[in-house]
Formats: sequence, structure tokens, C-alpha cells
Amino acid sequence: MKQLKTAAGLGAILLLAACGSQTKAPQLTKSGLDPEKFVAEFRGDSTALYTLVNASGTEACITNFGGRLVSLMVPDKEGNLKDVVLGFDSIQAYFPETNLSDFGSSVGRFANRINEGKFKLDSTEYQLPLNNGKHSLHGGGELGDLGWQYRVYKADQKNDSTLVLTIQSPDGDNGYPGNLTASVTYTLRSDNALDISYSATTDKPTIINLTNHSYFNLSGDPNTPVTDNLLLVNASQITPIDSTYMTDGTMMDVKGTPFDFIEARMIGEKIKDFDNEQVKNGNGYDHNFVLDTKGDISKVACELYSPKTGIVLDVYTNEPGVQVYSGNFLDGSVTGKNGIVYNQHAGICLETQHYPDSPNKPQWPSTRLNPGETYNSQCIYKFSIKN
Repeated sequence: MKQLKTAAGLGAILLLAACGSQTKAPQLTKSGLDPEKFVAEFRGDSTALYTLVNASGTEACITNFGGRLVSLMVPDKEGNLKDVVLGFDSIQAYFPETNLSDFGSSVGRFANRINEGKFKLDSTEYQLPLNNGKHSLHGGGELGDLGWQYRVYKADQKNDSTLVLTIQSPDGDNGYPGNLTASVTYTLRSDNALDISYSATTDKPTIINLTNHSYFNLSGDPNTPVTDNLLLVNASQITPIDSTYMTDGTMMDVKGTPFDFIEARMIGEKIKDFDNEQVKNGNGYDHNFVLDTKGDISKVACELYSPKTGIVLDVYTNEPGVQVYSGNFLDGSVTGKNGIVYNQHAGICLETQHYPDSPNKPQWPSTRLNPGETYNSQCIYKFSIKN
């Protein structure tokens, strides 16, 4: 009998030991992300995942690697939360050695293209790395000359709804003049709006044009292309492009063309109208729209709507333009969150910014920043429901 008690006691001890040695289950975000998978080192700097929430249950997950929006959970017409942005499950999938991609990133120093990577300030000509054919795109080159979307920001989470990311860019960084200090502040508001505000200062005349490069899919399922979404863009003109995606300095009226989104219509309606030179040049939509809002952030710049989920995205900005990019070059070679392959048109980007190649187009709004000035840019992605 004594032996039985001893055996039972030993068994209980072993059971307790086994329970104590079990690995604790990871605390996942509402979007299913494991924050531990975003803890890493990149070129000597530490990366992490930061979570913003509001009282209605909306959640935004952001990493300081590239200032990227990783997931964004918003309610659909049934009250179910949907992740409406494309991205990856781990930080390593964002590293340039794995994917040269802009998913969710804060783009700098200069969003969009600069012709042949050249611009002039006060009689001095500057040469930037070429990473998009014969042009410079999104402020950086390839692995040796990375743009901000591949750099680690300093993070300061103020509270449950606000994250401030800061970056220092030295004079000569990727060919740009001036020691630049910039920040991007993500604020998840109580009205289900994600406010993204940028600021920057410099000690030497320079150029700057910052934006967010999130791919949106309001169905919450990237297996479903966004071509069935309805898009409205408050713009009467675009800045046309040539076959290298470079603007020529002119503006083109959208009326009567596949670019007329003054009234909301399906994205896919004319996206393959390759008889139109601009659709052909962009392989779909990859164009800067000249906003009729003229920097008035109280007016809707564009609106995206998914009939499937009832989710509406209204975009507000103080910028003069928005680059509408319909994911034309997503080709199934990239696998994102939940093992979903990103095929063509799996998401659409609505990038508020100044016009492409503005430093070489003096007739367009200036992107120059001088010492003593503060650059300010704001983009608000506001979500609601339409039944």
C-alpha cells in the first residue's frame, strides 16, 4: 500500500513537471499574427510588432521595419472583423533578401519615380540610384542602397492608439542632400479611421515626398481580386505616363476614358482596355490622379467599396495627388499571410503624395524642403459600413 502511494505521488509530480514544461501558447493578435515572429535584428537594429486598438475592436498591427502596416482588422456589415491589407506573417518575409516589396511601407525619401534619378537644386545636380529601369523609384536602390521601406525606425508607442516612428537620414543618403529627421505617426481613431501623419526637417535644401504603400482588399480575402470593388476618385485629371511609367509634365482629362472615376464604378470594368494607351502603359492602373480636393483634407479624395463585405474606405489627404496602383505586377510569386498567394489585382494601393518627378517639373507643386521649414503630410484611411 505504501508503494502504491509512492507511485501515485511520483506520478503526480511527473505530471506537474510535464505541465510546467509545456511551451506557453503565443498571444496572437486579432489578425492571427504572432508578435514573437517580428522580433529580430536587421543590420544591427531591433525590429518588433506594435498593436493599436480602439473601443470598437478595430486593430492595426505595425512593424518598425519600414514603418509598415502589417494588418488592419475592421468590421464588415455582419459585424465580423476582416483583415483588409496585404502583408506577411513574419518579419523575415519583409527583409529585402527575401522579398523586395513595398507592402504596407512608409516610403521615403521620395515616393514614386524620378526621371533617370536626377534632379537639380540651386544649380547643383544630384544623382540617385536607379532601381526601376532607368528611373529611381521610392527613394532607394537595390540591396546596397535601400530605401526607408527596408530600414528600421525608432518606435515610441504613446498609448493603445498611437505609435510614433522616427528615422534619421544622413546627408548624401542614397544621393539625397541634407541631414533629414522624419517621423510617421499612426493613430487609430475611435471612428475607425487610421490617421497617418508625416513630418520632417532638414539642415540643407532637399526634396521629400512620403506616402504609405498598403495594398487594400476590402473583401478580407486576397484570393478574391479587387476588380469587383467600386472605386471613386475625386480627380478630373491624371498625369499621363510613357512606357517606362514616367510622367511627361502634362495633364490629361479623365472624362470619357478608363480613368474616369468621378462617379464610383467597378475597378475591373476597363482595367484591361489596352487599346487605351495609358492603360497599356500602366499595365492597368498605375497612375497619379490630380485631386480636385486641392489639399482640403475635409473632402473625400477617393472611396473604395466592397459589395461583398459592405466595407467602405474613404481616403482624406492634404496632398495634391493620389497614386492609384491596382496590383498589376502581383504575379503569384509572393505568398502572404495565412499562406495566401498574391495574384494579380489581389490588392489596390491608394498612395497620397505629390506628383511623380515633381523636382523636374517646376509647373507642379514643389517637393522642396528648406532648413527652418517643417514638411507635413497627412493621409486618413477611414472605414465604415454600407449595407
